[in-house]
Amino acid sequence: MAQGGSPQDAQWLAAADRDGLEPRERLAAMIGERFGLGSRAEAELLAEMRDGLVKQIVPDDTVTGALRDARAAGWVPFVVTNGTVHQQERKLRHAGLDQEVAGWVISEGAGIQKPDPDIFRLAAAQAGHPLNGAWMIGDSAEADIGGARNAGLPGIWLHRNRQWPLAAFQPRHTADSFPHAVAIILAAPS
Repeated sequence: MAQGGSPQDAQWLAAADRDGLEPRERLAAMIGERFGLGSRAEAELLAEMRDGLVKQIVPDDTVTGALRDARAAGWVPFVVTNGTVHQQERKLRHAGLDQEVAGWVISEGAGIQKPDPDIFRLAAAQAGHPLNGAWMIGDSAEADIGGARNAGLPGIWLHRNRQWPLAAFQPRHTADSFPHAVAIILAAPS
């Protein structure tokens, strides 16, 4: 573990991160509180969580290929994401996805966030296509698949070796990767 951290520290951090859903400002403050960091160290940690993450992103040829397959089949790939415009756009560009999708809607810029169905309606309007017939692929049960359900869309949950956490509803499909999810959509009856 970095700087003498224990396995319990790693478990705590994974739980505190809430699978990436904990706002970075709050997570930095929680880490600072747990480990007795000062405000300067918390600010440096927050910057590293934002900038360091982007630097670690690399293009994935299998994702690029799946997006190209979807476009070739007549689909219009579009990103709907929660987060800050600056951070999410940097991630999209660093991964090369800005060249592979028709566009994106980011919650901060839209003023609404998943699971609100209006963010999906906004994305459809920006894509110039009806929402009816669209699919949502995502790894958040609540925000992505719950949002898809709220908007009347079928959803494919990227399980990442996790069990479905909600009892209220189920995703239409589960997949172990984005390319697998795209293959499910391409094989689905229209």
